[in-house]
Amino acid sequence: MSDTLRDKLRDLPSKPGCYIFRDRNGEIVYVGKAVDLRRRVRSYFDPARMRRESPKRRGMVKCFADLEWIVVRNEAEALLTEGRLIKDWRPRFNTALRDDKRYLALRAEKHLPLPRFSECRIVRDDGDEYFGPFPSSTVVHAVKDFVERRWGLRKCDAASPDAETHRHCHDDRIAKCSAPCVGAVSAEEYVRRFEEACAFLRRGDPEVGEELEREMREAAAAQDFERAAAVRDTLEALREMVKLRAREVAMPAVAGDRAREGNAELGRILRLPGPPHVIEGFDISHIQGLLTVASMVACVDGTTTPQRYRRFRVRTVEGIDDPRSIAEVVGRRYSRLLAEGRPLPDLVMLDGGITQLRAARARLSELGLSSLPTVGLAERYEIIVTDWPDGTAEITLPRESEALRVLIRLRDEAHRFAITYNRSLRLKRIRESALDEIEGIGEARKRLLLRAFGSVRRIAEADPARIAAAVPGVGLELAARIRDTASRNAGGAVPANRV
Repeated sequence: MSDTLRDKLRDLPSKPGCYIFRDRNGEIVYVGKAVDLRRRVRSYFDPARMRRESPKRRGMVKCFADLEWIVVRNEAEALLTEGRLIKDWRPRFNTALRDDKRYLALRAEKHLPLPRFSECRIVRDDGDEYFGPFPSSTVVHAVKDFVERRWGLRKCDAASPDAETHRHCHDDRIAKCSAPCVGAVSAEEYVRRFEEACAFLRRGDPEVGEELEREMREAAAAQDFERAAAVRDTLEALREMVKLRAREVAMPAVAGDRAREGNAELGRILRLPGPPHVIEGFDISHIQGLLTVASMVACVDGTTTPQRYRRFRVRTVEGIDDPRSIAEVVGRRYSRLLAEGRPLPDLVMLDGGITQLRAARARLSELGLSSLPTVGLAERYEIIVTDWPDGTAEITLPRESEALRVLIRLRDEAHRFAITYNRSLRLKRIRESALDEIEGIGEARKRLLLRAFGSVRRIAEADPARIAAAVPGVGLELAARIRDTASRNAGGAVPANRV
């Protein structure tokens, strides 16, 4: 066990939260949750327990070299946070949540002429409004049923229900639907009801809770205990939904406060005129010098901002040469900003040590940007590398420093973004190389095919006649072989109606 890890185990709080293990290279390798962080994390290193564990589990624990944790309010919040972290970082030792399993959310489908609520597991940026996700599916089911009944909202699956839809539906009689499909209420009135339901889900309404409590007491007084229990369950689900919703809103605010605090601290440590409003970070990724790419990620006021991300194919460097690759990409990025008259960042961060930093600084000097603040972050020990005129070369901050966390988050995001781009290029090359297996397909025809269809997957989905028409000299027999080969390598079968 490393000294860093041993020291942090002593500082663990006995509170609910999530813990994050890193390996010796600083890579996040495992994320977990706990009701008691101190007891749960320390249990990994208990000698008696380790002897009983499987070789795979013991091997995982031996990889742990560093530790971070996030304190939350309760187990439900820890569960949600754990899911987000695993989906963001994809740690190699996490398996339970690495698939597409997600918690339920309520989707307000406002894009429909007669909007409705639906349950979903994926929250998209599609213009609709989402409430959740929530760890308890029971809460989601109960809340959805309550708002539909209270405001007379439709449950049907039809995108645009009409009289024909209503002929097979009884919800207006048994589920209190207001039946806008047959004009029982106007479309305008229905939309107004739907907006009221959304407003209730956003902030709750004490009067609704008091009304349900009265209904529960009245049902109990009338000895209708089944009805009283149903109202009680609905009331508890609504209260849980409001609490989780409040925490969901509060968590980003707390994270934002910490990020701004770290940003201000970073400005002081790096002797900047003020907190760096915009930081841009760079990383290089390749496989043994092949398909070298670079990523540029950005954070604004300490918070990563994906819409500012950029990716690059390295053009002038062959083989493994990260300093020259960094210099090329930095030069391309900031020469373009200068040419377009766009603002420069307040700080540039590179994933690497003094060699990468000097290469980037030399290129910036050629562009007349020698005053642009630039630092490196040496991965192994998380040391900030500088080349200040006074001879300061390294700044070591405690791991709990919010300033260091701003840089680590940005560096890790640059690393993830670069690896993702490199992986996508590798997969594309593997798929395109499948066309080389086909006799009669040379480089010229391969280029024509990819230009016409865009990808091997689209070739796999095309009719042989369309393939033959797109490329001169390709007959139907050769086109069928092309389609079959593309289908095997694109991971899909030939559609039955195209055989």
